[in-house]
Amino acid sequence: MDSIDGGGASDTRHTVNKPDDVPFSKLPNSRPPTGFREKLTYSPLPHYSGPYSVGMMDVEVPAREPRAFSDIKRDHRHLLELETVLFTLYYPSAIGSGQGKSPEGEEKWSRATWLPRPRIEVAKGYGRFSGFRNGSMLDGATTALTKIPAFRNAHLANHWPPNKNSREAGTYEQKNRAGAPPPGEPEKPCFPLMIFSHGLGGTRTTYSSVCGEFASYGFVVIAIEHRDGSGPRTFVNIPKDPKYSREGLDITGKDQERGWTRMDYIFPKDNALDTMPGNTQGVDGKLRSAQIKLRLAEIEEAYHVMTVIHEGRGEDIAAQNLRLKSAGGKGGSSRGLRGVDWASWKNRFHLQQVTMLGHSFGAATTVEVLRHQKEFPFIGQGIIYDIWGAAIQPPPDKPDQRINAPLLGINSEAFMYWPDNFESVISLCKEAKDQDALVWLMTVRGSVHLSQSDFTVLYPRLSSLFLKMTINPRRAIDLNVNASLEFLKLVMPARISAMNRGTNEHLLEINTLEKLPDDHKPLEKYMAQRLRIPHEMRIRVVPMWARRFVRNRKAKAQNLDVPRDPNGNPLVGLEELPIGEEIWMHVAPTKDELRRHGVEMEGGTKEEGGGVVDVTGNEGRTREDRHSVEQRSMERG
Repeated sequence: MDSIDGGGASDTRHTVNKPDDVPFSKLPNSRPPTGFREKLTYSPLPHYSGPYSVGMMDVEVPAREPRAFSDIKRDHRHLLELETVLFTLYYPSAIGSGQGKSPEGEEKWSRATWLPRPRIEVAKGYGRFSGFRNGSMLDGATTALTKIPAFRNAHLANHWPPNKNSREAGTYEQKNRAGAPPPGEPEKPCFPLMIFSHGLGGTRTTYSSVCGEFASYGFVVIAIEHRDGSGPRTFVNIPKDPKYSREGLDITGKDQERGWTRMDYIFPKDNALDTMPGNTQGVDGKLRSAQIKLRLAEIEEAYHVMTVIHEGRGEDIAAQNLRLKSAGGKGGSSRGLRGVDWASWKNRFHLQQVTMLGHSFGAATTVEVLRHQKEFPFIGQGIIYDIWGAAIQPPPDKPDQRINAPLLGINSEAFMYWPDNFESVISLCKEAKDQDALVWLMTVRGSVHLSQSDFTVLYPRLSSLFLKMTINPRRAIDLNVNASLEFLKLVMPARISAMNRGTNEHLLEINTLEKLPDDHKPLEKYMAQRLRIPHEMRIRVVPMWARRFVRNRKAKAQNLDVPRDPNGNPLVGLEELPIGEEIWMHVAPTKDELRRHGVEMEGGTKEEGGGVVDVTGNEGRTREDRHSVEQRSMERG
């Protein structure tokens, strides 16, 4: 049986009996996406651990129906307008990515910078958002050279992945191997689709570690850059074609002349800290609600673009693309979408059973998508990372407008200690459970709110010193992604998730807690922002090499397994947490619920009681009394 690799490797072969053998190909093998910049960058973004290499492309096209959202204005102009939709597409790329001539015919392959173009302007936006005058200098100096470990416009993979990912195989060469198609499946896999929504202060590249990881496991990921004033700074290119109507939009003659408008982060009037715990004024509900409406419209537009590509009309999208430097696009590259083999994208990803996921405000956006099944019938399940509970809209009165899809929630430990926020998350779990949906809610120990983004990977020491993060930042990403992959294997149709080669750490099988822990609970004034590290001075004084020696000796003596990177180095932070003790489980399906949905698992469930943690912290109650308290605490959310 032959396996055909992307990019014209029609002679790439493997045998059925040895699916993990390196295929014989006239094309060069994929090379690691590293270069001189990585040698200069102190904390480069790590290679993705899946069996696929990763490609990416930036797409900005005009919206089908440009319009304004809400009547909120600043300087006599509507703030929230839909003019174009911008997203980065992360996807599994073909064997040979990074070697030979680039898809555009250039001698060198291109990789996008982590800080989106124009980098200086975006860095200034980060400085303004963070409230530090010199924040833009810090961002520019430390991340201007950082590039995302994915090749721009690489060919879409045409091969099934091998049985092991590159981390399990211990070599990057695993990405140059092809696996046998599952029984009854075609030679070319059809990939599942994901839509990612960023949080406040985020962009389409802020979560490149998470999005790229999913792509390396066979997912096509749409990472939207929301133009709702939730990002630090973004630029909207104005279509020059007169056929695009801009009636009702506040676009000045100056904007029209230069061809773009700028959107900075919107601080609520007289309530700039509406995101902080203990804010007596509460959340600016009018602004946040309008932002979510715009976000839902952007998601619809991005999905429509993918339907056009799915139909084999990718050239139409490329013709409309506004992120091209030669066409005068702000933030565009010289490569644009040149060299993309659009014919190979036809019918190559699933338009149904799409996964919606997001972080913080993006998680709140995910909840609204799940509640609007009529508008988003293609969404099959949702994943919420560290959801900002205050931004969640009240549940609709109609049961058919509530969450009825499988749901996975993953908290950082810092956000778990925020009582109001945690109760809001519990209320969402109850909302989904009442609709007979499978629900899991867990916490990654030692993590902070930024641990589900690239920031802690890029700034590990600052995150440890100032945010008191105790987990290794790369391990935190692994736990979030691995738990998500385990969840998707359970809830997605088998033929759609057949290329999911994620490492099964049995994270969803961990038993639920009886009450919330308080290992690193901070003082009230630091709630949700940072953790507290007991005996911090003593821990930090001990050199890293000494801590590693002690950990390895303990692990060997107790036969414990510690997570390691591909080079064998332990992925541990300030504290020792062996595999299996890095997660706290709060909500899980009962065994009866799993049986009813035809899902088989070991552990992590209860025969009765719903598998919900006691959020009150009360001890000494009977199981029946505790269950009653759990239900009341859920209802308060």
